[in-house]
Amino acid sequence: MIATKGYAAQTKDSGLAPWNFDRREVGPHDVQFDITYCGVCHSDLHQINGEWGGEIFPMVPGHEIVGRVVAVGSEVTRFKVGDLAGTGCMVDSCRNCESCQKGLEQYCLNGNTLTYNSLEQDHKTPTYGGYSNTIVVNEDFVLHISEKLDLAATAPLLCAGITTYSPLRHWKVGKGHKLAVLGLGGLGHMGIKFGVAFGAEVTVLSTSPKKEEDARKLGAHNFIVTSDPAQLKSAMGYFDFILDTVSAEHDYNQYLALLKTDGVHICVGAPPTPSALTAFSLIPGRKSIAGSNIGGIAETQEMLDFCAENNIVSDIELIDIKDIHPAYERMLKGDVRYRFVIDMATLK
Repeated sequence: MIATKGYAAQTKDSGLAPWNFDRREVGPHDVQFDITYCGVCHSDLHQINGEWGGEIFPMVPGHEIVGRVVAVGSEVTRFKVGDLAGTGCMVDSCRNCESCQKGLEQYCLNGNTLTYNSLEQDHKTPTYGGYSNTIVVNEDFVLHISEKLDLAATAPLLCAGITTYSPLRHWKVGKGHKLAVLGLGGLGHMGIKFGVAFGAEVTVLSTSPKKEEDARKLGAHNFIVTSDPAQLKSAMGYFDFILDTVSAEHDYNQYLALLKTDGVHICVGAPPTPSALTAFSLIPGRKSIAGSNIGGIAETQEMLDFCAENNIVSDIELIDIKDIHPAYERMLKGDVRYRFVIDMATLK
């Protein structure tokens, strides 16, 4: 076994604290990489607090993981010691179902294995995430990271990046389209960057007028304050797509009114409670409301390659792991532009 240092929650009320545990030995098809940086996702906080159900404790969060390869199994062909590598939200899947065969492991019909708070495909071994100094992952779920990119700012691409890239690619958003990005946070700022890079006209929808300057710096062409009825009215029937990154309660009907005929409202944020949706928000304009969940491994690699070619990374604030709880508090207040990343060198 490989002795590993990490930060774990022992119960849903304990918060995070140092915890030593063991990783498996490197098998024939495994890659071990020492973790240099790990992004902080809102879902980390939801899960250590036991808010989503089915939690497995002790829990080591973190699924935006980058570092450098230190060992490879005897059958590994895609990685060598010294390579930069990353792992996102998944470390395995059944490999056999219709979704997996299509490269859509995120929709594995038999249940994929998440990077933490999940069970391996043996259905009994817990997974532990990237708030740790090293990790062992099957090579099929390890991603190549370009040396061109700022490594720390690349980490959030493995969740926030692919979560916004995948739906924009799926619906072929690009030149000639009018895209609204609802919410300007960790997901929203990546939605702007990708929407602009794909050639769409991008408008940010936000409750906060203070975010307009940042939105335009990120490349947004327009900005609408959603708490201003006049501004909302001016955008009625204007957009082809809305990329909804908001995880707080909000009125979908209000935003569906901003779509053109055949427009699509794409949900990637996950509010904690059910929302009321009237059929009359959809029927008159043949509109759709849809959801999207991260991306498959091949698509995630495609995104990373696209980012390397176009110099796209996340806007981050680097933190010491001992400051994770203050970072969570700031994240809840929206006081981060736009993603916290842990410098794992601070894990002693």
